[in-house]
Amino acid sequence: MAGTAVRRRLSWSTAEVVELIDENPRVRSIVLTCPGWEGHSPGQHVDIRLTAEDGYQAQRSYSLAEPADGERVVITVELVRDGEVSTFLVEELRVGDVIELRGPIGRYFVWEPSHGGPLQLIGGGSGVVPLMAILRHRVREGDQTPVRYLSSARTNDDLLYRVELDDLSNTDPGITVVLTLTRSHPPEWDGPTRRIDREMLEEYAWPADENPLCFVCGPTGFVETVSSTLVDMGYDPGRVKTERFGPTGDTR
Repeated sequence: MAGTAVRRRLSWSTAEVVELIDENPRVRSIVLTCPGWEGHSPGQHVDIRLTAEDGYQAQRSYSLAEPADGERVVITVELVRDGEVSTFLVEELRVGDVIELRGPIGRYFVWEPSHGGPLQLIGGGSGVVPLMAILRHRVREGDQTPVRYLSSARTNDDLLYRVELDDLSNTDPGITVVLTLTRSHPPEWDGPTRRIDREMLEEYAWPADENPLCFVCGPTGFVETVSSTLVDMGYDPGRVKTERFGPTGDTR
């Protein structure tokens, strides 16, 4: 039919591991080079496929952790108990290995400077990965959209990208970072120490009358609770974008 856009069929590509960054004992960022990679938008994800010698295949989805940069692709993977793919990627993968990937995937949970703000980024656990891609993109583009970043982790050791976030919040007046720990915290911790609830959102998130553009990512229960609370607080439902993963956690 004339005028109808044709969606590009995604195919599997091979990518080489060029760097491995241990974010903490359970989380690893994997830097890949993928020849012919045509780029992606912050907030998108890729499928990763592993094939065993006997032909058995396993496939999972992981959010892209950094904005587009030529043929460079970065994912951050959390080790999941009994997760066959995450176990291999975090514990066994080595520089020089080649894996298959397909993407980029997803157009809903993405942000570009032209989309405006103010931006509200809210993540739970490894759900902060696509939010970090958005934040890094905003910084790389020299954009001045004001951002409030709120994330929840179980312990101080579970926080991802802590050094980078501290640096951004200390050097960019347009970025506010609030981190909360839900299980334990060191004696010197001066941030919140509970799950993200309405009281915390009212204190740290943008007021609803600012009409923020909000991205929420994390486990399903976390995302449903936070997003529904934001709407109850007066957020425009059409400006609350969500990305969630199931109870196994072996995605994104």
